[in-house]
Amino acid sequence: MTVERMLTEEEPAADLVGRVLQEAGIEYVFGISGGHTGRIVSGLRKYQNSLRMVLVREESLAGVMAEVYGRLTRRPGVMIGQGPWVLGNGLIGTMEAFLSSSPMLLLTDFSDSPPFHLHAPYQQATGDYGSWDARRAFSGVTKQVVQALTPIAAVQGTQLAIKHALSGQCGPVAVLFAMDSLSGTVGPDSQPGLYPTRYYLPAPPPAADAARVAAAAQALLAAQRPVVIAGNGVRIAQGYDQLAALAEAAGLPVVTTAAGKGCFAETHSLALGVFGTFGTEAANACVAEADLVLAVGTKLGPSDTAWENRDLLDPTRQTFIQIDIEPRNASWTFPAEHVLLGDAAQVMQQIHDAVVQHAAGRRDAGKARVARWREQKGYFNSPGYFADDQPILPQRAIGELMRHLPDNAIVTCDAGENRIMMTHFYQTKQAGGFLQAAGSGPMGFAIPAALAAKLVHPDRPVVAVCGDGGFAMTMNGLMTGIEQDIPIINVVFNNQALGWVLHGGGPFAAEFADFDHAAIARAMGCQGVRVTDPAALGPALREALNARVPTVIDVRTSLAQSFADITSPLAVAASPRRR
Repeated sequence: MTVERMLTEEEPAADLVGRVLQEAGIEYVFGISGGHTGRIVSGLRKYQNSLRMVLVREESLAGVMAEVYGRLTRRPGVMIGQGPWVLGNGLIGTMEAFLSSSPMLLLTDFSDSPPFHLHAPYQQATGDYGSWDARRAFSGVTKQVVQALTPIAAVQGTQLAIKHALSGQCGPVAVLFAMDSLSGTVGPDSQPGLYPTRYYLPAPPPAADAARVAAAAQALLAAQRPVVIAGNGVRIAQGYDQLAALAEAAGLPVVTTAAGKGCFAETHSLALGVFGTFGTEAANACVAEADLVLAVGTKLGPSDTAWENRDLLDPTRQTFIQIDIEPRNASWTFPAEHVLLGDAAQVMQQIHDAVVQHAAGRRDAGKARVARWREQKGYFNSPGYFADDQPILPQRAIGELMRHLPDNAIVTCDAGENRIMMTHFYQTKQAGGFLQAAGSGPMGFAIPAALAAKLVHPDRPVVAVCGDGGFAMTMNGLMTGIEQDIPIINVVFNNQALGWVLHGGGPFAAEFADFDHAAIARAMGCQGVRVTDPAALGPALREALNARVPTVIDVRTSLAQSFADITSPLAVAASPRRR
């Protein structure tokens, strides 16, 4: 079969950028028309039946929405806008995509002004004297930078950017368009030739080496106390079902990293929740006693491993099996005797197929181990879930979320102490039900993350949980929710403080005035309610679940509970600050 050309007639290069996105199966573009990229935005009009432009009020919203879309769909999330502001305002989503391996495209520009590029024109980013250097700036926070100087390069560069964003370990790729690249046309006889985007999409990654899989499966079956540590890579690979099937076949207790929380239902009979610095006692106890650790899609960073406390993880007494798509991540933190390179979902399926016929009785044994640790250490049974304190304890607010949200709800979290509370106390009921910043941990993440999650899963309730500090950073996202008909719920833990800062260093520069965030929301056109009585939170949540517009529930929360109260003693003992 011969390869056909992309074009049969001459077309504007700016319009063809939209066609490339459509051919790649991308459904949304997030951002603000600006600079030379305005030509691309105008061209998206041709594809609006299949490619939706989501206009936001500020680039930080677009960056996070694009990152989350990429993480949830495994198709590149697209942020578009002018170079200085995609870099400056949009950096939190870009940084998160870079550190948590989410496929993402940044369509932006040099803001150049030919033929005056040597005379320091306004906003120029070409790197000439008197200009800032976009290529160097974006290269520090992206997987690849593609420079498009001609109309053909504008089209082909976008195709290559999609390829690079999806190949191997995913990540963000920036395309920098020069003015000339978006102001011309290309035709069927243009050189270099242009071809349909499907030829640029990477092939599925190969399976892990069969001999290595067999050896790992044999080690797993020989282990008496194996455990799975699931990371954000399970989510990137969409490997929820494969993780559950492997755990059930081999009787593997499942713990997750904080970034991996939501990859496995914490109500499952083999689940023990998050492990590590802010993990559950049951999860840490199970990992500590394990003789084999199967680490899937996790880099096992220091905050995951309680600062690499040897009482938790130790390769001199535990066998490690590591699954990762990036060879450079293999045996990065701990030496792994069995390294399986490949897509997490595919490799877990390979291990499942290798053990399923030889694992009789292991499922019951695994469940018994989980039940024992839950009974000894407790498991999502904090008395604070029912406390009547006013201001409201975070545990009580979280308990109300657990009791009133349906099983298929998706919760997104911000940064700070509120996220630590949610990580530790909130129990997810379905895989895919919890999302937080996996790599950089920025404030202002929860609201745009919820907007993107609701677009990807319109039939599931989506709740953004943030502190009053994080809410103030991206509350303009609620305007986008109204304009774009994205009815998310926003629960604000309002303790009038930066809780992490206050409890970690004292009250200096950590306290806020008491703002009524529900009233602010109502002024925008949202539904808003302020809750000071814990008994009122459940009814407020039920009403919000039935609302057709974004809802803000401003919960007056207590500072009596600190992140230090739920920090694992393992992390306290091994913390560098104690050395």
